[in-house]
Amino acid sequence: MSMLESPTHGRLTYLAKSVESSLYRNGKVFARRDRDGNDGAHHGAVMEHRDVVINDARQRNLDQSWRQFNVRGFELLHRPLQRPELQFFDNRQVVREYYPECAEIVRQATNAAQVFAFDHNVRLAENMGGAKRIAGGQQVQKPIHVVHGDYTLTSAPQRLRDLASPPGVNDTLRAVLGQGESLLTPEIVSRTLDEGKRFALINVWRSIGLSPVMSDPLALCDGQNVEPNDLVVFEIHYHDRIGENYFAKFGQHHEWWYYPLMTRDEVILIKTWDSAGGLAQSNGRHADSYGVDGNAPCTFSFHSGFSDSNTPADAPERQSIEVRCVALFD
Repeated sequence: MSMLESPTHGRLTYLAKSVESSLYRNGKVFARRDRDGNDGAHHGAVMEHRDVVINDARQRNLDQSWRQFNVRGFELLHRPLQRPELQFFDNRQVVREYYPECAEIVRQATNAAQVFAFDHNVRLAENMGGAKRIAGGQQVQKPIHVVHGDYTLTSAPQRLRDLASPPGVNDTLRAVLGQGESLLTPEIVSRTLDEGKRFALINVWRSIGLSPVMSDPLALCDGQNVEPNDLVVFEIHYHDRIGENYFAKFGQHHEWWYYPLMTRDEVILIKTWDSAGGLAQSNGRHADSYGVDGNAPCTFSFHSGFSDSNTPADAPERQSIEVRCVALFD
């Protein structure tokens, strides 16, 4: 039986049921992040491991379309690199040359009026990366093996506001923006938030290794499965601001998917926040699936790296990049 035909069981790391659910910051679960983007010890984060079935999205032939992304929160696209020789360990080159490429991928996929790329992480498995530093940027990060969403009810609109200010010490855009410049204008942000216009935060995830991804692949949870009681705010204390993610507590209702053997010619779009989702619209009072017919947009998709039970012992280590984009809709 080939790897693609085998049922896949993966081990995911969740917060324990004993951790108090939270939609807003309460100072109970947090870490401090250094100037290189590394987290220190996690405080209040009691973890547990769960072995779950992770469905093969290629075999199930999930609809690869705007509806797939809009409702579930993720989508696979065939998008070969415009510059295959791009140096992903050169921060300035990535920001100047790859950010516009990612923004255009998102714009075409979503029909957003405007899309801006604003941040990225390069990830290598621990055996490869060590303390490797990106030229002109931060240290390379390891794949994250904790189930999480990248933004919260507070941090998603705040991230939009932050982009109307000059970049901070951890921001990759410092490499290309001039003194006092910002990616977005205060007028654009004010119009979006004050008038309730739709915005979405979307990651463009790509393998940058020469071999297909076999170790530490990316697992994605159907966004319609996310419930408010699953969520715990994880505070990230930077030198100049406090960011927030949602960590997740295990739920039998979570439905997991992945795309095996991803190549450099493919990208996954991951919805990390959508202001049109039911959870966002209700300020966490109900889930995205509440009172709808299954075609409404989700707010976000949980995601995590995982250890695939079918990965050969001699599989190459995963190398990947994720570029964060903000999409603005009329």
